[in-house]
Amino acid sequence: MEVLFLFLVLAAACMLSVGVGLYVVCNHFLTADIPAAIGHPIKLRVLHCIFQLLMTWGTIFEKLRVCSMPQFVRFIHDLVPLKMDRDVVVKDLWFGTIPVRLYQPKASSSTLRPGVLFYHGGGGILGSLRTHHGICRHLSKESDAVVLAVGYRKVPKHRSPVAVRDCMAATIHFLKSLNKFGVDPARVLVCGDSAGGGVAVIVCQNLVDSSDLPQIRAQILVYPALQVMDFQLPSYQQNKNVPLLSQNFVFYCWCAYLDISPTWKSSVLKGTHLPTEVWEKYRKWLGAENIPERFKRRGYQPVPCEPLNEAAYLETNFILDLLNSPLIAGDEVVSRLPEACIVSCEYDLLRDHSLLYKKRLEDLGVPVTWHHMEDGFHGVFATLDLGCLYFPCSSKILNAVVCFIKGL
Repeated sequence: MEVLFLFLVLAAACMLSVGVGLYVVCNHFLTADIPAAIGHPIKLRVLHCIFQLLMTWGTIFEKLRVCSMPQFVRFIHDLVPLKMDRDVVVKDLWFGTIPVRLYQPKASSSTLRPGVLFYHGGGGILGSLRTHHGICRHLSKESDAVVLAVGYRKVPKHRSPVAVRDCMAATIHFLKSLNKFGVDPARVLVCGDSAGGGVAVIVCQNLVDSSDLPQIRAQILVYPALQVMDFQLPSYQQNKNVPLLSQNFVFYCWCAYLDISPTWKSSVLKGTHLPTEVWEKYRKWLGAENIPERFKRRGYQPVPCEPLNEAAYLETNFILDLLNSPLIAGDEVVSRLPEACIVSCEYDLLRDHSLLYKKRLEDLGVPVTWHHMEDGFHGVFATLDLGCLYFPCSSKILNAVVCFIKGL
């Protein structure tokens, strides 16, 4: 009897696994948009299916109250073995209660090295020191820099602005300890991808008046997330179903990180969560007219203004806080920020964040080095160390960043 029961349980588990897998694959082919210009489309399909499979299983475990979806996905993606490099020394440290990982070139140097503070992406819910280990390792080796990656706290236990505060605390600690790490105080940079790029900008803005600390020399932003207000920019319309960052996943991250009810999705997507006067105030920086015409050719339809949803505004108005939307910081702050290296990808939902920020900086006289990846998509940088799922575009991004650091 016990053997029969065990057999039935195993059979049910197998059937469930097959069913979940078939659902993910079918859903991918029905909803995912794989742009023709992206090289290695099959790789992207496989990568997206793996990602969706993890999220689906995570959602199942969340429904069963085993763990949250983000916790499950983070557990699985952190199981991937880390690759080491004999030329880079890696140390795990703690700055108070904040875990950090230090990367230092093994070869001795007669001069102080550049220092790079790295904040990983993941929408505030995914990503870790392990998922971005390859990026940081390559960055340290190729640019001969000391790289410090910050392991900030994430959803579901910690929501906005905990991640930003963790990164700020780690950054200040590092800036006060540069001699200990052999870093040149005149060449300290902040760097991040996706949500980590947004954190890098926020750190720069908050330290612009810190005369008692070494000044940040430059900001390196790889497809950064810089505002959580407008979901109708051209890139949002064009790339809403492109892996790995779909409109639905962006909204999930938005709700989870900001602790906002998903019931406001319709209002937010239509722009009725903010009053007309707010849209008019920030249109000079966020308006689609700031996006070059060539980025609208794949289709863009302006969304007409609709009446304000007062209830949605009352719950979501804190998205105007600069800790959530650094793109709308005042000119008096943005004009004093350090020079920037911005990498954008054509097939990225967040592409226009980079374009808008680039224009703001240039209009205010801040030097900008811009690289646009015509075959890039959101998350491609993280494939740098993924073996058979590696995309050449990730190496192009790394080379652009390394060249910028060496040029400082």
